[in-house]
Amino acid sequence: MRRGWGQTLLLAAAGLVLALAILLPFLWALSASLQTESALFERPPHWVPDPATTENYQYVFTGEVPQAYEVRGLLRSPVTQEARTLPEGLRNSFIVATFVVFINLVLGTLAAYTFARERFRGGQAAFVFILGSRLLPVVAVAIPIYMILRELELLDTKLALVLVHSAFTLPFTIWVLTLYFRSLPREMEEAARVDGATRFGALRHVVLPLAAPGLAAVGAFAFLFSYSEFMFALLTTSTTNAKTVPVMISAISVNPDASYTLIAVGIVLSIAAPMALALVFRRYITTGLVASLTRD
Repeated sequence: MRRGWGQTLLLAAAGLVLALAILLPFLWALSASLQTESALFERPPHWVPDPATTENYQYVFTGEVPQAYEVRGLLRSPVTQEARTLPEGLRNSFIVATFVVFINLVLGTLAAYTFARERFRGGQAAFVFILGSRLLPVVAVAIPIYMILRELELLDTKLALVLVHSAFTLPFTIWVLTLYFRSLPREMEEAARVDGATRFGALRHVVLPLAAPGLAAVGAFAFLFSYSEFMFALLTTSTTNAKTVPVMISAISVNPDASYTLIAVGIVLSIAAPMALALVFRRYITTGLVASLTRD
């Protein structure tokens, strides 16, 4: 019994340490975003904002310069311009990620269902090729993809990011959904076919409702990958027309005159959407991934 309690306490302590290691940077960013620049550098530091202010967020969304910055002259004009682009970056990231999820759910579902239920010449080779393409290092194809996008005149467009992100997320989507569809019993589909349903009708009305956890898992993966992807967003975009929020935050952080409070605002705003997605769909994401990855 003592050994059992000891193991439980050890696991709880390890979990607590891991949680703190993950959460503390984000909690610091949240605290810093609610402070003035001068308060942030006071010693001893204020881990809890005292007093808290939302003027940094107001500046990002409205352009109204916080009074504390005007008095102390802490706000630099380069940071002003870059921080003001964060809302546009958030909008671009959300649009691109949403279209990537749509493409993954439509094309990935059709491809995975075909691999799971149909037997055709070259099917296994095609499946292996799709999985192998996901193992290719991203850096290895960065220059060819850039050249292709340049020839197609798609540089600095959201469409380019949608296509690139979809190409990198579809293999995982097809793999997970193929395993998930293979685990579903065929009897219900066959019964629907006997009742007059087409193959597509059986997929839509029978298979997809049963595969909802798997669809939620791959949709969340596609959204998070696209939303947080940095290299191709940096390589293929040059204006706020297509720049995503990771690129805009990096532009602020590398500025030698960067305001740490505005960097913190960017961090908090950028993680708001992924955290909300994870909280809302956490049960489906966990169920879908575990169910898919434990199938034969």
